Amino acid sequence: MSFEAKTEADSNDVTEHPHDDKPRPHVCTVCNKRFTTTSHLKSHRERHSRGSMYPCTQCEKCFISQQCLTNHMNIHTSKYKCNECGKCCQNNTELAIHSRSHSGEKLVECSVCSKQFTTAENLVRHSRIHSGERPYKCHVCGKAFRESGCLSRHTILHMADKPHKCHLCDKSFCESGSLISHMRLHTGEKPYTCHMCDKAFTQSGSLNSHIRVHTGDKPYKCHLCDKAFSVSCSLNKHMRVHTGDKPYKCSQCNKSFSESSSLQLHKQRIHSSRRPHECPYCGK
Repeated sequence: MSFEAKTEADSNDVTEHPHDDKPRPHVCTVCNKRFTTTSHLKSHRERHSRGSMYPCTQCEKCFISQQCLTNHMNIHTSKYKCNECGKCCQNNTELAIHSRSHSGEKLVECSVCSKQFTTAENLVRHSRIHSGERPYKCHVCGKAFRESGCLSRHTILHMADKPHKCHLCDKSFCESGSLISHMRLHTGEKPYTCHMCDKAFTQSGSLNSHIRVHTGDKPYKCHLCDKAFSVSCSLNKHMRVHTGDKPYKCSQCNKSFSESSSLQLHKQRIHSSRRPHECPYCGK
């Protein structure tokens, strides 16, 4: 993959840095993240071009620099440990922010749903749930994400090296954690159980979404019509009602649809010889 740096002299975008107003004129052309110096941009670009290079010997997590690995090792050595719950953090700042979860201190509040957060950065990320904004777009496949970290993990999927291979179906993965999750498809293991109805799931995210069935919580709110949803993908589909976006295009006739299921139904009915609905009297 090739990259180029660009600068915008008058840029003051602080989306990912709401706590300061430093000019960040150096822009990554892959994910649009901004930096104060060219050296910071250069270090960041290694994440896209070379993937994770420094592995942790204790948990097999990988990092893009020796400094990131050193910070991570503080978790294993318990250098910054919470006295309340025993959680280990990477540094004093992270520990101080974590401590607010015990003290109940919430510094900022969402203007849409009144949910409170310990940091302004968390509020910025949360606000994208309501707006549906996904500012970080993959330059390879166009998939968009709400957070830069999600884009960085996704970018690895396009890289050739996938050392973690499933011995049952030969599917390969870039990270060991992805292989562990995949293996549950073969074993049927569902370690995440709902404490309300005992329904079990293979991933923690699926359990979190399911819990809202019981609580009635609908945190994903449309900022245009105030309709609310329990999962983010439902909000994303709903937003196409307002935008008119139809990203699913038929390769045979170029007709477009707002949902993938509508495209598949179109292909079955229009472009195939399959006719599943039969008259019981004449067979037509």
